[in-house]
Amino acid sequence: MSPSEITVLGGLLIGLVYGAAAQVTGFCLNRALRDRFGNKQPSMQLKTTLSTETITQNSSKLRSFVLALAIAMAGTQWAHQTSTIDLASSIYVTHQFSWLLIAGGGLLFGWGMILARGCGARTLVLLGQGNMRSLVVALCLGISAFITLTGLLGPLRSEIASVTTVSIPWAGLQNRWGAAFVVLALLFYVFKDRGFLKQSRDLWGGIVVGLMIVAGWLVTGWLGFDEFETNAPGSVGSLTFVAPIGLAIQYAMIATGLSLSFGVTVVLGVVVGAFVSARVTGTHRFEGFRSPEEIRCYIMGGVCMGIGGALAMGCSIGQGLTGLSTLSYVSMLAVSGIVIGARWALHRGF
Repeated sequence: MSPSEITVLGGLLIGLVYGAAAQVTGFCLNRALRDRFGNKQPSMQLKTTLSTETITQNSSKLRSFVLALAIAMAGTQWAHQTSTIDLASSIYVTHQFSWLLIAGGGLLFGWGMILARGCGARTLVLLGQGNMRSLVVALCLGISAFITLTGLLGPLRSEIASVTTVSIPWAGLQNRWGAAFVVLALLFYVFKDRGFLKQSRDLWGGIVVGLMIVAGWLVTGWLGFDEFETNAPGSVGSLTFVAPIGLAIQYAMIATGLSLSFGVTVVLGVVVGAFVSARVTGTHRFEGFRSPEEIRCYIMGGVCMGIGGALAMGCSIGQGLTGLSTLSYVSMLAVSGIVIGARWALHRGF
């Protein structure tokens, strides 16, 4: 197979595994933050949605996410240090960035993630599970992301970036000692609560998702990397879901003029993997909106995630796992914005 065929096939397989694992384990940063920091007295407009959910003050889902990050970081840094992949070819390791767009985009994405009851990846998983609310969120997310990247808001985004871009001497902590220290610190947080080992779903969810991040880097940066061709900046990467959801929508409409990409096949794989898993486990069921107010919240959440993710160059997975696995300072800023935005929305009762 050609490098491009390996890349798209690898994306499909990774998406299938991610979708099935996330569907079974409920892996999601939104749920992790909601469980850990959520308000037990949500606002009236979302009480119908919350009637089927249990909000608990625990950190099991958060530890699962941190475990995935530790595994992703360890594997990614190993691949980089052994020259298996070149992180400098990714969009995350950069010396120049717009501090306003990265931070502001993260805040907007985090707020939208709470309103929509899940990030982009979780939206695809729930869609495969039969949740029609997630179809609306995915469409709003993908379309608004492309409006921001190349559409009506594209010139404004570029203008803001041109006056707020700063340069830093170091792109991140890409060295073995810095990586080792961070990974050990993350693992210490995960396993200092011995009860986490008894949460088998969350434990395995973190392990599988972390390995899929590493697999994505290896597929795009090693197995599918063509050293005889000029590879576009950002062609080496792993799982991210804001721009790929928009690309998947675009490909569905005008496939004859486009080529399949890693991101598009990942999106397809996540939906199919979640669908198969839900059917096997008997959890597949169609769900819709329960009130007009709920429709407004989900639409606003999808739009905020699309615009915010485009500005921040990634989502809770794209920056939160893939980006942070590179130890990029830009990703650290983006994820800080996502967490702050999410906690702000939770504080407001969403």
